[in-house]
Amino acid sequence: MSLALVTERLVLRLPRPEDAEPVAYYLNDFEVAGNLARVPFPYRLADAKAWLRTRHADLPASETSLVIEIDGEASGIVGFHTGGQRQPVIGYWLGRPFWGRGIMTEAVTGALDWYFPATGHAWLTSGVFYFNQASLAIQRKLGFTIAGQSSLMCLARGQELRHIDTQLTRATWMARRSDGRDPS
Repeated sequence: MSLALVTERLVLRLPRPEDAEPVAYYLNDFEVAGNLARVPFPYRLADAKAWLRTRHADLPASETSLVIEIDGEASGIVGFHTGGQRQPVIGYWLGRPFWGRGIMTEAVTGALDWYFPATGHAWLTSGVFYFNQASLAIQRKLGFTIAGQSSLMCLARGQELRHIDTQLTRATWMARRSDGRDPS
């Protein structure tokens, strides 16, 4: 599969081996890694290379990761995977130099515009650790609703933390997009 989604400021594309250095650089920042469940800290180049080896062009949409490319550089990831109880999950991160500019909202919007038609799934889950209010604000802006709370392991912090679980239905997303609302 060849995939490149273009938004106003970004290109969302499949990962490539040459993304290893920027991925390692941005994830080897505790302010980034400490907000994510499945990322260790410190995050090394070998970690990035190992993760990139798992990314194949023939993965189904529900297991696809998209590089957030800004000015030709891999600056973050929006990815989909199957979570516990076989539920579809979206996760994302962005290098700290790019925070506070609406980039993640734009990237997730582009990814969701592709994901729902590509999969036909009726809903998608996500969530944030309790202290990550910026990410929760992005999700709320995009139409995610709080579905509950759980406890989730954060590898970077080495402990289980309170997690705010969220969900977005296909119907909610499609209604928001068809009524002209631009969440970004």
